[in-house]
Amino acid sequence: MIRVVVADDEAVVRVGVRAVLATADDVEVVGEAATGRAAVDLVLAHRPDVAVLDIRMPDLDGLDAAAEIRRLGAGTASLVLTTFADDVYISRALGEGVGGFVLKTGDPHEIIAGVRAVASGAAYLSPLVAKRVVDHLSGRGPRLRAGDRVGELTEREREVLGLVGAGLSNAEIARRLHVVEGTVKVYVGAILRQLDVRNRVQAAIVAYEAGLIPPA
Repeated sequence: MIRVVVADDEAVVRVGVRAVLATADDVEVVGEAATGRAAVDLVLAHRPDVAVLDIRMPDLDGLDAAAEIRRLGAGTASLVLTTFADDVYISRALGEGVGGFVLKTGDPHEIIAGVRAVASGAAYLSPLVAKRVVDHLSGRGPRLRAGDRVGELTEREREVLGLVGAGLSNAEIARRLHVVEGTVKVYVGAILRQLDVRNRVQAAIVAYEAGLIPPA
């Protein structure tokens, strides 16, 4: 069971997120918070697998909360609820160890997919968020620059990077490629170092820019 804390300063959003997650038989909401500080306290109290955080909250915003949760070493992944208006926060969020981005206005099932992905150690970007992130961070010609960045990777590393970009966990990649999970972990570590990125979300963006995401 994936245990989740939901934080948003709007009660109607919290109710909506809880209702969506209740449709998944492998997800349990163990707490709700209206501020980032309260979300951190709930994480300390319950040690959930995932914290679903709104970006804009009083007391402590979602990104500061994600950063504090990461520093605490609670083993809790962060999934950010965002809107297009939150683009200015994207660069900072990627440096705070955020595991994924989901649009509040997108398909509700993306919240479930995002929770499952980040709980398994994978990255998750809603399709529209991925495009917006690429546009925001890369400007013009992103595919060309990303293509240069992945040029030094081996064919197998590029294949693994594409699967990371598709939101697969190490275990899922191992099954897809018919290798052991430890081998995938080594590949992912090497890819992060060679691309000089801090986490799987940043690697996923490079994969998206370079056109490495495989068909569903």
